[in-house]
Amino acid sequence: MKNHVGPPAAIQGGAGRVLVVDDHPQARESMADVLRQAGHRVDCCSSAAEALQVVQRESFDCIVTDLKMPGMNGVEFIIQLEQRRYLAQVVMVTAHASVSTAVEAMRHGAFDYIEKPFDVDRLEQLVAQAIRHGRLVRTDDAPESASVLCNMPDMIGSSTVMQALRARIAQIAPTPETVLITGESGTGKELVAKAVHAASGRRDKPLVSLNCPVLSAHLMESELFGHERGAFTGADAPRAGRFELADGGSILLDEVTEIELPLQAKLLRVLQEKSFERVGSSSTIAVDVRVLATTNRDLPAEVAAGRFRQDLYYRLAVVPLWVPPLRQRREDIPELIEHFLRRSAARLGREPVVLDRSTVDLLVRYDWPGNVRELENIITRASVLSTGGPVATDELRRWLLAGPETGNANPEAELPIGLSLEEMERKLIEATLDHFDGHREKTAKALGIGVRTLSGKLRQYGYAPREKSFAKGR
Repeated sequence: MKNHVGPPAAIQGGAGRVLVVDDHPQARESMADVLRQAGHRVDCCSSAAEALQVVQRESFDCIVTDLKMPGMNGVEFIIQLEQRRYLAQVVMVTAHASVSTAVEAMRHGAFDYIEKPFDVDRLEQLVAQAIRHGRLVRTDDAPESASVLCNMPDMIGSSTVMQALRARIAQIAPTPETVLITGESGTGKELVAKAVHAASGRRDKPLVSLNCPVLSAHLMESELFGHERGAFTGADAPRAGRFELADGGSILLDEVTEIELPLQAKLLRVLQEKSFERVGSSSTIAVDVRVLATTNRDLPAEVAAGRFRQDLYYRLAVVPLWVPPLRQRREDIPELIEHFLRRSAARLGREPVVLDRSTVDLLVRYDWPGNVRELENIITRASVLSTGGPVATDELRRWLLAGPETGNANPEAELPIGLSLEEMERKLIEATLDHFDGHREKTAKALGIGVRTLSGKLRQYGYAPREKSFAKGR
């Protein structure tokens, strides 16, 4: 197992409840320890049979299971979960990775797989993504226990633009064409991609996702197309790429503009010829994959600037889908608030928080630069920090970026236009830590991140580990 570098990926998908299934105690506890440090609640089982008994009475957001186990192996375990229509997402862990094993596991509902000896960052990232994926496709009224997944992910909103978006999805989903989904960060482009796949004829085949910004160019090529043993340093075993795993289904290239130019040429070939070679191999592999791509950038401008291939742009933008920002569908905000309040209450095991009418009005007026994702984070934070009474406007206003929409009467509390995201994040962390008198666990819980993530951020800011104040004057 490699040493951890950088903040854990749990921050991307939110902490959840995880079940680790492995017959080797050391491996089992190692994975559990990594995931606990990332902020998850973790339970462990030493066999698939034991795990099946546990899931009958407990609910989990994600199950991490070994492949090779005595008795029932990992794939057989996944098949049992599929037959029971259990809600949790599954990540397969194996020291014996093969194309057939990976494909079989994902065809029976596995979210993804990781090889031993595993990389800590990769494990945290996969679990966080799996939890986020599960919450996106969960029905609004589904209990936290075993449940039937709906075919179509929730797309909350009755506005004219949302009705038009649903109609367009229904129109293009049954076709085999490539879809380019555009829109600002946080609008729900990934959810739209899942809706397209769920309404297509490929719904019973895998939807394999790749988050392009998190990978280097070297790792990106291996993730997309796979590699042979010895193809590069560290390639100790052959690995199936995402295109192989998605054969017969769909592949989601999230933020496709992050793929560097040399690799764009190889991606173009796959779109044109439906074939590719693994890294380190001369054998051509043919695949039947529908490509769904998302971006928050202006792709024609990227093409004009020479950062994105024009021919690849035309191949991706066969059918464009635009997801509107939240400020252009304000009438959906009350409905979204109710949805997120109910979902937060279900996770916390309490009654939904109540917002003052004036608080709802404030949220409707606000411009939401972070879109639906920002709204969900605000509602989650309000649910966690609620003391029982209705949430007042002044209490919630301080979490919003100051401006005319927030009606902030304190000019000193306003944040200057042009403040970087890093500085914005720092100010939020400092304010929350100060609110909880330096208590890290409470601060991390309020921010929706792991304690280790918070500690890493504080070290970056010059925070003294045994003090309750920041190193000012930097």
